[in-house]
Amino acid sequence: MREHVDAVLVDFDGTLVDSAPDLIAALNRVLTELGHAPVAFERFRQRAGEGAKRLLLAALDSQGAARPDDAALRPLIERLIACYFEIETERAQLFPSVAATIERLRDAGIALAVCTNRGERSTRRLLAHFGIDGHIQAVLAGDMVARIKPHPGHIEEALAALGTQPERAVMVGDSSADVNSAQGAGVAVVVTAYGYSPIPPHDLGADAVIDDFAELPASIERLFPR
Repeated sequence: MREHVDAVLVDFDGTLVDSAPDLIAALNRVLTELGHAPVAFERFRQRAGEGAKRLLLAALDSQGAARPDDAALRPLIERLIACYFEIETERAQLFPSVAATIERLRDAGIALAVCTNRGERSTRRLLAHFGIDGHIQAVLAGDMVARIKPHPGHIEEALAALGTQPERAVMVGDSSADVNSAQGAGVAVVVTAYGYSPIPPHDLGADAVIDDFAELPASIERLFPR
């Protein structure tokens, strides 16, 4: 694959890691503390990649609860994040084929970077938890970059960190933010069909859609013919 690309940039939640079970469990803990009923996992799984604020507000809306003002909302978001950090490794799993495919890419000499809006602390903790941190050359977390996805600057910082050009890289993600940021930076983008996007994967406008992370090498070879 090294003759096709120099670098693969990967999203985290919904691409590498199935973090939704712990995120929704933390959300339901906060809702219970507020006197609300828990939400159904199946209903909120597709919102797991939206961030703590949007996730919490969506849950409150689903309960018919009044939205708190900004002053009251901030401590609730902080509480949700704190609850999540307590349990973030309990139910989370790598999606199928991720570990083996990451190793295959690195063995082929391809540089890897994680581009996520999640914070650095949590990202690095989970990468280490799953034993794939040693295969990742650069982490570009949301609190490490000047502009987060969907801004193309996030991708551009990753390219700079890896020392590669847009035409020699591919982004892999699961959301419109991933697609928009990659395309804005002139980078080809592959989306996962198993991720968290509320928009159907084939409607995101990516260059390719994969059903399993193991399909990524073949997808790269199709997108970048010799």
